[in-house]
Amino acid sequence: MPFPATRLRRLRATPVLRDLVRETRLSPADLVLPLFVQASTASRSAIGSLPGIDRLSISAAVEEAGEAAALGLPAVLLFGIPDHKDAEGSGAYDDEGIVQLATRAIKDAHPDLVVMTDVCLCEYTDHGHCGLLRADGSVDNDPSVELIARAAVSQARAGADVVAPSDMMDGRIGAVRSALDEEGLGDTPIVAYSAKFASAFYGPFREAAGSTPAFGDRRAYQMDPANGDEALREALLDVQEGADVVMVKPALAYLDVIRRVKDATHLPVAAYNVSGEYAMIKAAAAAGALDERAAVLETLTSIRRAGADIVITYHAKDAAAWLT
Repeated sequence: MPFPATRLRRLRATPVLRDLVRETRLSPADLVLPLFVQASTASRSAIGSLPGIDRLSISAAVEEAGEAAALGLPAVLLFGIPDHKDAEGSGAYDDEGIVQLATRAIKDAHPDLVVMTDVCLCEYTDHGHCGLLRADGSVDNDPSVELIARAAVSQARAGADVVAPSDMMDGRIGAVRSALDEEGLGDTPIVAYSAKFASAFYGPFREAAGSTPAFGDRRAYQMDPANGDEALREALLDVQEGADVVMVKPALAYLDVIRRVKDATHLPVAAYNVSGEYAMIKAAAAAGALDERAAVLETLTSIRRAGADIVITYHAKDAAAWLT
């Protein structure tokens, strides 16, 4: 019916009415906290471009995981910073590697907290790329996939509840699924970084993880930011290969992709609210340009509204405290 009979403001009049008809809910249960775990004697070391986020020793990671659980966060996502790097990224699939040790420690202390592990080689290679290199400096897909699958098995054997391959090699989800199944780890879910774009928003993460490529860039394996249809192809291939959850990364510049992936796959969809997105809000809030709490909650709600069931975010602890 036309105005004045139709007045949409009626249901906006009070906080209770607005809450009653709210379409998208945001809860601590939707959020995952990334943790950077370092093989170092230092308990914590600050990351300059990620204010409020530290590199953590294993004991500090256990403490941080406990704080996350106490705030109602269901999961943490572990990234390893080894004390040694080599051309093969051997620390990623070392059964005594930093992520494997941290996983065991966190699961021992907090058995009900879901531990997700990032499965990639870039934090462990001395060249900073996500796989093995050919003589010409390009990444060799198929041998890299073998090592990625090996890393996933090692991390799952250490107690990881979920493995999350983030390398963007072709065929790696099928290889990881087969390797897990062959090792009797068939119940381990895979969160596939299905549509991971070659984004400008990863800078602070690369400082945190020490994973900036020593040469070139990752555009030959991460996705062109201009391509939405290709993102659907990537996600659907990962579904066919056995992914249990598909991910879009980054989140804010790709809300349209999140919605399209959700509609196309009908799987749980994760979105990674990445380091650059976090740093922008932190910088704007520090400059007095916006209200940090309001901006963070609006941002995370928008990612949920776009279709994400799971939001990986460095804001997780703050958001959980505000929401509860």
